Amino acid sequence: MKKLGISLLALTLLMGMSCKKKADKTTTEEETTVEVEKTTEKKVEAKKVKVAMTAKSESNVSGNVVFKEEGGVVTMTAIFDGLNAGEHAIHLHEKADCSAEDGTSSGGHWNPTFANHGKWGSPDGYHKGDIGNFPADENGNGTITFKTDEWCIGCGDDKKDILGKAVIVHQGTDDFTSQPSGAAGARVSCGGVIQ
Repeated sequence: MKKLGISLLALTLLMGMSCKKKADKTTTEEETTVEVEKTTEKKVEAKKVKVAMTAKSESNVSGNVVFKEEGGVVTMTAIFDGLNAGEHAIHLHEKADCSAEDGTSSGGHWNPTFANHGKWGSPDGYHKGDIGNFPADENGNGTITFKTDEWCIGCGDDKKDILGKAVIVHQGTDDFTSQPSGAAGARVSCGGVIQ
Protein backbone atom coordinates (compact mmCIF):
# COMPACT_ATOMS: atom_id res chain seq x y z
CA MET A 1 0.00 0.00 0.00
CA LYS A 2 2.88 2.30 0.81
CA LYS A 3 4.39 1.67 -2.66
CA LEU A 4 1.04 2.52 -4.29
CA GLY A 5 0.90 5.88 -2.41
CA ILE A 6 4.44 6.77 -3.47
CA SER A 7 3.67 5.80 -7.08
CA LEU A 8 0.52 7.96 -7.12
CA LEU A 9 2.45 10.90 -5.67
CA ALA A 10 5.21 10.54 -8.29
CA LEU A 11 2.62 10.29 -11.09
CA THR A 12 0.84 13.43 -9.85
CA LEU A 13 4.13 15.39 -9.74
CA LEU A 14 5.08 14.20 -13.23
CA MET A 15 1.70 15.28 -14.68
CA GLY A 16 1.94 18.66 -12.94
CA MET A 17 5.39 19.33 -14.41
CA SER A 18 4.19 18.31 -17.88
CA CYS A 19 1.23 20.73 -17.73
CA LYS A 20 3.49 23.55 -16.53
CA LYS A 21 5.86 23.02 -19.49
CA LYS A 22 2.91 23.09 -21.91
CA ALA A 23 1.56 26.32 -20.34
CA ASP A 24 5.03 27.95 -20.57
CA LYS A 25 5.29 27.02 -24.26
CA THR A 26 1.86 28.56 -25.05
CA THR A 27 2.75 31.81 -23.29
CA THR A 28 6.01 32.10 -25.22
CA GLU A 29 4.25 31.60 -28.58
CA GLU A 30 1.66 34.28 -27.74
CA GLU A 31 4.35 36.76 -26.70
CA THR A 32 6.28 36.11 -29.91
CA THR A 33 3.17 36.71 -32.05
CA VAL A 34 2.41 40.02 -30.33
CA GLU A 35 6.01 41.18 -30.75
CA VAL A 36 5.93 40.45 -34.51
CA GLU A 37 2.69 42.42 -34.91
CA LYS A 38 4.16 45.44 -33.10
CA THR A 39 7.26 45.39 -35.30
CA THR A 40 5.15 45.23 -38.48
CA GLU A 41 3.03 48.23 -37.39
CA LYS A 42 6.13 50.37 -36.86
CA LYS A 43 7.47 49.62 -40.36
CA VAL A 44 4.22 50.60 -42.11
CA GLU A 45 3.63 53.73 -40.04
CA ALA A 46 6.25 56.22 -41.35
CA LYS A 47 6.69 57.32 -44.98
CA LYS A 48 9.24 59.88 -46.17
CA VAL A 49 9.87 61.67 -49.48
CA LYS A 50 12.62 64.20 -50.30
CA VAL A 51 12.32 66.68 -53.18
CA ALA A 52 15.25 68.68 -54.57
CA MET A 53 14.31 72.20 -55.69
CA THR A 54 15.83 73.81 -58.78
CA ALA A 55 16.00 77.45 -59.83
CA LYS A 56 13.45 78.76 -62.37
CA SER A 57 12.72 82.08 -64.10
CA GLU A 58 16.42 83.08 -64.11
CA SER A 59 16.61 82.98 -60.29
CA ASN A 60 19.18 81.32 -58.02
CA VAL A 61 16.63 79.72 -55.67
CA SER A 62 17.35 76.14 -54.66
CA GLY A 63 16.68 73.95 -51.66
CA ASN A 64 15.13 70.75 -50.38
CA VAL A 65 11.67 69.78 -49.20
CA VAL A 66 11.00 66.72 -47.04
CA PHE A 67 7.55 65.21 -46.61
CA LYS A 68 7.06 62.74 -43.77
CA GLU A 69 3.83 60.94 -42.91
CA GLU A 70 3.30 59.50 -39.44
CA GLY A 71 0.04 58.60 -37.74
CA GLY A 72 -2.08 60.03 -40.56
CA VAL A 73 -0.36 63.46 -40.50
CA VAL A 74 2.02 64.71 -43.19
CA THR A 75 4.73 67.17 -42.13
CA MET A 76 6.46 69.23 -44.82
CA THR A 77 9.81 70.81 -43.92
CA ALA A 78 11.40 73.06 -46.55
CA ILE A 79 14.74 74.88 -46.60
CA PHE A 80 15.68 77.35 -49.36
CA ASP A 81 18.52 79.67 -50.32
CA GLY A 82 18.99 82.27 -53.05
CA LEU A 83 15.70 84.07 -52.31
CA ASN A 84 15.12 87.83 -52.19
CA ALA A 85 14.59 89.01 -48.61
CA GLY A 86 10.90 89.10 -47.65
CA GLU A 87 7.82 86.87 -47.90
CA HIS A 88 7.40 84.17 -50.56
CA ALA A 89 4.47 81.95 -51.46
CA ILE A 90 4.81 78.17 -51.61
CA HIS A 91 2.26 75.82 -53.17
CA LEU A 92 1.82 72.28 -54.41
CA HIS A 93 1.06 72.27 -58.13
CA GLU A 94 -0.87 69.64 -60.06
CA LYS A 95 1.91 68.11 -62.19
CA ALA A 96 5.35 66.89 -61.15
CA ASP A 97 6.92 68.52 -64.20
CA CYS A 98 9.61 71.18 -63.81
CA SER A 99 10.87 71.05 -67.40
CA ALA A 100 9.78 74.60 -68.38
CA GLU A 101 12.31 77.36 -67.62
CA ASP A 102 9.58 79.38 -65.88
CA GLY A 103 8.06 76.37 -64.04
CA THR A 104 4.71 76.62 -65.83
CA SER A 105 4.93 72.97 -66.91
CA SER A 106 3.82 72.10 -63.35
CA GLY A 107 0.34 73.44 -64.12
CA GLY A 108 -1.85 75.29 -61.63
CA HIS A 109 -2.29 74.78 -57.92
CA TRP A 110 -3.27 71.26 -56.89
CA ASN A 111 -7.02 71.63 -56.36
CA PRO A 112 -8.74 68.22 -56.37
CA THR A 113 -11.84 69.58 -54.58
CA PHE A 114 -12.38 72.44 -57.09
CA ALA A 115 -12.47 75.02 -54.29
CA ASN A 116 -11.63 78.73 -54.51
CA HIS A 117 -8.03 79.76 -53.84
CA GLY A 118 -7.50 81.01 -50.29
CA LYS A 119 -5.64 80.76 -47.01
CA TRP A 120 -5.29 77.20 -45.70
CA GLY A 121 -8.31 76.34 -43.54
CA SER A 122 -10.45 79.29 -44.69
CA PRO A 123 -14.20 78.60 -44.55
CA ASP A 124 -14.43 80.40 -47.92
CA GLY A 125 -12.29 77.68 -49.51
CA TYR A 126 -8.69 76.81 -50.28
CA HIS A 127 -6.80 74.51 -52.60
CA LYS A 128 -5.12 71.40 -51.18
CA GLY A 129 -1.94 72.95 -52.57
CA ASP A 130 -2.40 76.35 -50.88
CA ILE A 131 0.36 76.10 -48.26
CA GLY A 132 0.91 79.82 -47.68
CA ASN A 133 3.82 82.24 -47.25
CA PHE A 134 7.18 82.01 -45.52
CA PRO A 135 9.92 84.58 -44.80
CA ALA A 136 13.42 84.78 -46.29
CA ASP A 137 16.12 86.60 -44.35
CA GLU A 138 18.62 89.19 -45.64
CA ASN A 139 20.93 86.35 -46.76
CA GLY A 140 18.19 84.80 -48.91
CA ASN A 141 17.57 81.83 -46.62
CA GLY A 142 14.06 80.68 -45.81
CA THR A 143 12.39 77.77 -44.03
CA ILE A 144 8.85 76.59 -43.50
CA THR A 145 7.26 73.68 -41.67
CA PHE A 146 3.66 72.74 -42.45
CA LYS A 147 1.51 69.90 -41.03
CA THR A 148 -1.82 68.52 -42.19
CA ASP A 149 -4.00 65.43 -42.07
CA GLU A 150 -5.50 66.47 -45.43
CA TRP A 151 -2.52 65.01 -47.32
CA CYS A 152 -1.11 61.51 -47.57
CA ILE A 153 1.90 59.91 -49.22
CA GLY A 154 0.94 57.13 -51.63
CA CYS A 155 -2.49 56.34 -50.18
CA GLY A 156 -4.16 56.42 -53.60
CA ASP A 157 -6.89 58.92 -52.57
CA ASP A 158 -7.01 61.54 -55.38
CA LYS A 159 -8.13 64.22 -52.90
CA LYS A 160 -5.23 63.62 -50.47
CA ASP A 161 -2.31 61.92 -52.21
CA ILE A 162 0.62 64.29 -52.86
CA LEU A 163 2.54 61.85 -55.06
CA GLY A 164 2.89 63.14 -58.61
CA LYS A 165 2.68 66.81 -57.57
CA ALA A 166 5.30 69.60 -57.75
CA VAL A 167 6.45 72.09 -55.12
CA ILE A 168 6.62 75.68 -56.39
CA VAL A 169 8.13 78.72 -54.66
CA HIS A 170 7.00 82.11 -55.96
CA GLN A 171 8.85 85.40 -56.20
CA GLY A 172 6.18 87.27 -54.21
CA THR A 173 3.57 86.86 -51.51
CA ASP A 174 0.25 85.03 -51.83
CA ASP A 175 -2.55 87.53 -51.12
CA PHE A 176 -5.00 84.63 -50.45
CA THR A 177 -7.79 86.37 -52.42
CA SER A 178 -6.78 86.75 -56.09
CA GLN A 179 -8.17 83.87 -58.16
CA PRO A 180 -6.99 81.35 -59.04
CA SER A 181 -3.46 81.67 -57.65
CA GLY A 182 -3.03 84.49 -55.13
CA ALA A 183 -1.03 86.82 -57.44
CA ALA A 184 2.27 85.56 -56.00
CA GLY A 185 4.38 86.35 -59.07
CA ALA A 186 6.95 84.33 -60.99
CA ARG A 187 7.81 80.74 -60.14
CA VAL A 188 11.40 80.99 -58.89
CA SER A 189 11.95 77.37 -57.81
CA CYS A 190 10.40 74.03 -58.71
CA GLY A 191 10.69 70.57 -57.23
CA GLY A 192 8.97 67.98 -59.33
CA VAL A 193 8.18 64.34 -59.09
CA ILE A 194 7.14 63.93 -55.46
CA GLN A 195 7.48 60.14 -55.31
